[in-house]
Amino acid sequence: MNEQLIQGIRIDWKKIDRYSYLRQISAIKNVRSITFSHPVTFFVGENGSGKSTMLEAIAVAAGFNPEGGTKNYSFSTYDSHSELCGAVKIIRGIRREGWGYFLRAESFYNVATQEEEYARDALVPSEELHKKSHGESFLAIAQKHFRKNGLYILDEPEAALSVQRQLTLLMEIDRCVKEESQFLIATHSPILLGIPGAQILTFDDGRIHPCSYEDTDSYQVTEIFINHREQLLNRLLES
Repeated sequence: MNEQLIQGIRIDWKKIDRYSYLRQISAIKNVRSITFSHPVTFFVGENGSGKSTMLEAIAVAAGFNPEGGTKNYSFSTYDSHSELCGAVKIIRGIRREGWGYFLRAESFYNVATQEEEYARDALVPSEELHKKSHGESFLAIAQKHFRKNGLYILDEPEAALSVQRQLTLLMEIDRCVKEESQFLIATHSPILLGIPGAQILTFDDGRIHPCSYEDTDSYQVTEIFINHREQLLNRLLES
């Protein structure tokens, strides 16, 4: 057994309809369990490979609202989460997280709106996330909610961040890891993927399996573009 807050998951496929679209996602359909052996685990893969679907299911099974926020958030703007959420069983370690946050880039607007309503009802100052730029609000969440001994599940957190701000987020993640927090992150960012000692699981090639940093598409395509930009563009854009 490892020392992580969430040591892994198991999937009970008996709880998923036999005609569910989940059974058509190559990387997911044969998965019975996943082990998380490091404080930071990345899910990588092409669009549609199933990484966000899996991340969302883990977040909901861990007690978070499907659209994001802390475990205290309970609202629904649009029910889009899959039945995989009910089939996932969390394998927890001895420790229990003291705090946590589920960040979904695609539904962050809804969470920011709900935060204002919660603050108004509780008569406390709002974080006023809507008054910040998208990137500033993402970093505000990290700086307020990333704490020691926390569980943080992030779906494409780089979506609103500049390159410099991605480095800032990387430092925030590293700070919390040193204070015994755990992160599960779906990303396309070659910068975030560079966090030392992270576990990288790719959903490409029709299965979930470990992958080195240098073997990720995010790294390889970025490296080719930076070092061979003219040749690549000439090939892509030739008429």
